[in-house]
Amino acid sequence: MPRDPLSLSARLCLLAWDPARPGAADAARVHHLVRAGALVELVRRGLLRDDDGIATPADLDSETGDPVLDGLLELVRESLPHGWRPWVALHARVTFDAVREQLVAEGCLRAEKKRVLGVFPSVEYALARRDTAQALDRRVREVLAGQVPAGEVPERDAAVAVLAAAAELDCAGDPGGAGEPGTVNEPGTVNEPGAARGSGGARGRGSATGAGARRRDRIAELAGRAAPAPALRGVLDEVCGAVSDGTAHTKAPTGG
Repeated sequence: MPRDPLSLSARLCLLAWDPARPGAADAARVHHLVRAGALVELVRRGLLRDDDGIATPADLDSETGDPVLDGLLELVRESLPHGWRPWVALHARVTFDAVREQLVAEGCLRAEKKRVLGVFPSVEYALARRDTAQALDRRVREVLAGQVPAGEVPERDAAVAVLAAAAELDCAGDPGGAGEPGTVNEPGTVNEPGAARGSGGARGRGSATGAGARRRDRIAELAGRAAPAPALRGVLDEVCGAVSDGTAHTKAPTGG
C-alpha cells in the first residue's frame, strides 16, 4: 500500500468511501470498521491488551501522538470494562468523525461548508485525493488475490485486507465467485457467495466452492500475518466478527 502516514483507520475509511455516494461512508457499518482498525492499531502498539476478553489499557499514561488513537485510548480508560466486540460499536461515531477530520487535514478529503434550506449550516465531505484511494483499493485486491505470498505482505497491509473483507468492501470482492464479496465472520471463515444461482449447474457450483475455499485459506493466511501473536490474533478475530455481523445486519432484507 502507499508509503504514507495514514493509519489503519484512515486507510479503511478511504477504502469505504464511495465518491458517487459520499454520504454512504457516514453509516454505522463504516463507523464500526474504522473503530475496529483503531482497536487493532492500539493492540499492535502495545497500548491495549486482552485481559480475559476485556479490552484493557496497558497503563494510564502512554500516548501515541495520534489524536484519533489517543482519543480512543482515553475513552477506554474512562469507561466501564467492555469486551472487544462491544468496543467496535460503542461510540464508534466519535472515532469515525476524528478520522474524517484527520483525512481532511491530510488533504485526502475536502470539507465543503453549505447551508441546508439556505439557513442551517452543514458540512459535506468529498474525496480530494482519488489517486490515494484508488491505490489503496488496488493494493487490497492484490493482497487478497494472492499475488504476493502472505509471508511477504506487510503486517499492516494484511490487517487492512482482512478488515476490508470482514466489512465486504467492494475492494474485497471475491474473484471467481459471482462478483459478490465474501462475508468474513472471523478471519479465515467466509460464507460462500451466492455464486451458484441461476444457470451453471454442478460445474458452476464446484467452481464457486473452489474459489470460496481459496478465499478462506487466503484470509486465514493474511490473518496470521497481520496478527502473529496469539493475543493479537484473538483480538483480530473478535473485531472482524463484530464488523462482519454488523455488515450482515445492515444488508439483511427488511420485511415488507
